[in-house]
Amino acid sequence: MSRRCELTGKGVLTGNNVSHANNKTRRRFLPNLNDVTLASETLGRSFKFRVAASALRTVDHRGGLDAFLAKAKDGDLSANALKVKRDIEKAQAPA
Repeated sequence: MSRRCELTGKGVLTGNNVSHANNKTRRRFLPNLNDVTLASETLGRSFKFRVAASALRTVDHRGGLDAFLAKAKDGDLSANALKVKRDIEKAQAPA
């Protein structure tokens, strides 16, 4: 399982640990990922995602999963999230 947010694409960053003596060793900055279940109002069902905490705040701010996916770039989304986005677009098209 990759350490990548399924909604924003946020992933691992690298940098240095710097000691008091200014010795530098490589380190990894991991995203704060959480396994969450988000509900789609349009489709009337829930979906499981592995999402960064910052992305959860953004989903709430935009008004839910449907609104978030409508504005999200396709390149940032995982294959699973992209499928959900397409399903939501299809469900909203005739309405």
